[in-house]
Amino acid sequence: MKKLFGLLLFLGLAAVGFAQTDATQGAATNAQGPSMKFETIEIDYGTIDQGADGVRKFMFTNTGTEPLVIKNARGSCGCTVPTWPKEPVMPGETASIDVRYDTNRVGKFTKTVTLTTNETIGTRMLTIKGNILKVDGDQPVPASKPSILKDGE
Repeated sequence: MKKLFGLLLFLGLAAVGFAQTDATQGAATNAQGPSMKFETIEIDYGTIDQGADGVRKFMFTNTGTEPLVIKNARGSCGCTVPTWPKEPVMPGETASIDVRYDTNRVGKFTKTVTLTTNETIGTRMLTIKGNILKVDGDQPVPASKPSILKDGE
């Protein structure tokens, strides 16, 4: 009986100890360091014409307690080019990641931008998607109308 009581006491104390350790570590992780909070992590261009403006902005705020540094931003292909702040984003400041997609490519697309930061998680992924409609540059020439003037007038 003493062994059973001792085992239950040990398991109970261990469970309480683990719960407190996890709660403390979770609170510290959320409160310390840089942290990006985006308005959205996916932008849908919708259906746009070929050659339309391909730049979209991902707005974010550093909700952490330390400066946020974006070390790199890489598009999933050469048609997706990100531009990001090179200076640290201070706690409470808002900034943007600008993404330019090559809208001369016709059809549906889904592309990603991978951010490497000094956050605890290290990397984040942003997504753009949409559909580019071909714009036919060869506009038909309207049929000529008969002239009401006689030749030579």
